[in-house]
Order: sequence, then C-alpha cells, then structure tokens
Amino acid sequence: MAGTKTIARIGVILIGASVALSGCSHSGSQPALRVGSKNFTEQVVLGEIIAQHLERRLHRTVDRSLNLGGTLLAHQALVNRQIDLYPEYTGTALSAVLKEPLKDPVDNDPAGVLARVRSEYDRKFHVEWLDPLGIDDTFAMVISGALARAQHLETLTDAAMAKDPWSLGVGYEFEGRADGLPALEKTYGFRWKDSPKTMDLGLLYKAMELGQVTMIAANSTDGLLANADLKVLRDDRHAFPPYQVCIVARQDTMKEIPGLRGALLELSGRLTNKQMQDLNYQVDVKHRPVTDVAGEFLRQAGLN
Repeated sequence: MAGTKTIARIGVILIGASVALSGCSHSGSQPALRVGSKNFTEQVVLGEIIAQHLERRLHRTVDRSLNLGGTLLAHQALVNRQIDLYPEYTGTALSAVLKEPLKDPVDNDPAGVLARVRSEYDRKFHVEWLDPLGIDDTFAMVISGALARAQHLETLTDAAMAKDPWSLGVGYEFEGRADGLPALEKTYGFRWKDSPKTMDLGLLYKAMELGQVTMIAANSTDGLLANADLKVLRDDRHAFPPYQVCIVARQDTMKEIPGLRGALLELSGRLTNKQMQDLNYQVDVKHRPVTDVAGEFLRQAGLN
C-alpha cells in the first residue's frame, strides 16, 4: 500500500511478547502459523482474511500478529522469523525496503515491478512473493469534489497548474519515502501554501473536511472514497509506481507446511480495488469488527 490508515500503534516489545506467548501455547503440538500485518485498516483486514482462510483450509492454529507497525517493522518481523507471512505492496517493497531507484518505463509496469521484487526478496531474504490478490493500492491525491468541479481539475498536472497553492496533508510514510512526496514534487512541481501537515491517515479526511488542508495524500482503496464528494486526481505523468498487494512468505515455512502454498494461492486474484474499498468502509465507517468483515468476505467469495 502506498500509505497507512492507522487503527492503533503498538510497540516493538509486543512483537516479542506475541512470539513468546505463541511458543508457550503450542508446545508439544503442531507449531502455529504466524500471520502478520502492518498497522492500518486494510492490512489488518487482509491479515484476518488470510488467517481465517488458513485455519479453515489447513485445520491448524494460526497466531495473529496484526497491527504490527509500519513497513520496515513488518518486514523485520518476517526476516527475523517472528512471523511467517503478511501482505505487502510491490511499489512499497521496491522503494521502502529494497531502496531501489525508480526507473522508467518498468516502474509503471506492474508485472515488471513484481518481477524485480520477487527476484531481490528471493536473493536477499529467502522470502517468496505469491501471485497478486488483485488490488493495486496506489497513492491517491484527493481534493474536494466541489473544488475539482469549480476549477475543472481532473489530473495532477491540472492541479499543479492551478492559480492558488495547495495546503497538503500527508501520512508519516508518504512524506519521507522516495516514492511519496519527493516523487510527487519532482514529477509535477507543486507549489505548497505551507509545509505539508503530517498526521495519521485516519485523520486526513477530517482535516480536509475542516478546511485545515486542501489536498491529501490518501490511498486508492480508502473506504471513504466510495461514499463522499471527493475527487482523486489522475496521476497522468506516473509519479507513483504500481502497488499490487501480494502475500509475502518465508520460503522455509512454505516448504515445511503441506498445503500452505495451495491455500494461499486460493486468495490470488480474489479481490478488486472496489471490494477493498468496501471492506475498509465497513471497518472504518460502519465500525464493524474486523473478524466479521473478513469472515463475510470469505463466505461471499466461496472460500468458507
């Protein structure tokens, strides 16, 4: 995913505590599978979908280490054997984890970016990228629908040429990552009214509603985008790479657990951006429990 929609932040110490508890609770029996996620709604929902699906298909205990933290914390938990798998985004892996420079034209090719991260994760971390789930959750630069109509704004090029400078609200990762704010500014040459206001992504929409900012760096699968008068400006010059969502898993775990690969591949291609928007909406706006939302999705997908 391009950015983060925070439910709640937790400390690194909780990861170790979770691992210690899982080791105690399953001693003398099959070791539990450990599914992780980052600390925002979409990741927690996907982590719960994966966990419930594996419990049903493999008939074994699945420990959840959901809501771990940001990209690098989740990645370190994977390579340090604290979790076995979690959902990740191709563009995020390329820029934030591998720290590879963005190139043209391959960085605008989803298959090319996936091939690059697959190869590097295999070589550096002994981690496998499974086939995409069907979501491409890129950064979404959002303004109010009324403002877009009044100024006839459709693209980021249009917005960059607007008469008045913009007041920007961003998440913590977007501001510092090479594929975030630096890529946006380099590609479009935006003029800002003031320094970007950094906040949890869950607060961005409210900040725009209150007039504290006039543009936000959101994500294309945000639930609020489906049910509000908002405009996502088209990235017509391709500042941002693809962000296909895939399950990344330790290779040793994949070899050790019979049926794991097949069960995970059943989730490939099962989701669309519109479906993910709705799942996020159910949690963020309707305040439904993540376990219920995940279970309902699996039933509707015929995977229960």
